[in-house]
Amino acid sequence: MQRVSGKTCIITGAAVGIGRACALRLAQEGARVALFDVLDEQGRALESELRDAGHEVAYWHVDVADEAMVRTAIDEVAARFGGVHVLVNNAGIAGANKPTHELTEAEWDRVQAVNVKGVFFCTKHAIPHMRRAGHGSIINLSSIYGLVGGADVPPYHAAKGAVRLMSKTDAMYYAPERIRVNSVHPGYIRTPMVEHHLRDSGATDIEAACRDVGLLHPLGHMGEPDDIAWGVVYLASDESRFVTGSELVIDGGYTAR
Repeated sequence: MQRVSGKTCIITGAAVGIGRACALRLAQEGARVALFDVLDEQGRALESELRDAGHEVAYWHVDVADEAMVRTAIDEVAARFGGVHVLVNNAGIAGANKPTHELTEAEWDRVQAVNVKGVFFCTKHAIPHMRRAGHGSIINLSSIYGLVGGADVPPYHAAKGAVRLMSKTDAMYYAPERIRVNSVHPGYIRTPMVEHHLRDSGATDIEAACRDVGLLHPLGHMGEPDDIAWGVVYLASDESRFVTGSELVIDGGYTAR
């Protein structure tokens, strides 16, 4: 129950879905947890829940596409908790579900701003604190669609492919400083974002749509946020001290074809 004891972990997009599950599991495993999100009501509710359970936690309103906001928040985390040791770059949006030739520049740019620049900004401003600590683990949430293609949401797929390669590049840069960088590639996980995507794709019966999407995975069902959170705990912990530049695929077999 103390797999990340003594570590300060920042989780972006922490208020709901995978981010929330990561925050809960990291806190339960002994981490000090910094919650970043723009969903203030849900974020503060999670902060209260964790604090009531006896965990060290604080919430920051952070739009990861705003570099100044990111820098200020990360510096405040380090000042409050005495350092930064783990960064979980989870914040992301699906964006417009249109063919490439129908997308507007603004629709494309918004997804890249959150899903790609957000990872860049958070990594950029966490690195100095990890250098001071003498070690660190950066965990970037990509997707199965950072590994394989799909005929929908082109901006999202492009962004998740970028996150995969950004992870490998930064793993090479910072390995000599004991800062590890890895990507996580979930299959379809039952989260608010996935349910919203299914509705945007025309689903009127979400339960039926989730069952149908689940059957795309050899295991026969969609994943749960906890399925990803336990992988994140592993990468945040010293159990993965020899793991960097890798892809942790948690997809029910989706990409095994």
